[in-house]
Amino acid sequence: MTDIAKNTICLWYEQDADEAARFYAEVFPDSFVNAVHRAPGDYPAGKQGNVLTVEFTVMGIPCLGLNAGPGMQHNESFSFQVATQDQQETDRYWEAIVSHGGQESDCGWCKDKWGISWQITPVVLTKAYTSSDRQAAKRAFNAMMTMQKIDVAKIEAAVRGESF
Repeated sequence: MTDIAKNTICLWYEQDADEAARFYAEVFPDSFVNAVHRAPGDYPAGKQGNVLTVEFTVMGIPCLGLNAGPGMQHNESFSFQVATQDQQETDRYWEAIVSHGGQESDCGWCKDKWGISWQITPVVLTKAYTSSDRQAAKRAFNAMMTMQKIDVAKIEAAVRGESF
């Protein structure tokens, strides 16, 4: 038995918590599968012996995947925000999620194949829209509003006041 974290994010999956946890562990640093637990008896979404829960860590954050059937759907009110250092890292995470059955959305958001939302956010964007130079912040924000995956060069150009 693994140590039980004081606070854990519980994510509801129809039946693929183990696949999702393995995918996250493969894509993101400091991510791994801690334990897989099988149901000790039948339950509404499965049978005895099926994978019931998966303890995993995503970028240092403890999570529990619960295979609980189709009763609930994920939405954008919960997301993982991933701070990236450059365009290469942004592209790598974005492509991993989208090309593995996910979908693109606006302003640096995408969803994985299980419906979990991810914000792939270059640090340069966060620094830009929180800048004390409110005009540069507005230009960066306006540039972001035109994007799906964030383009670091365009954000940097917007901050400088160049057309993007």
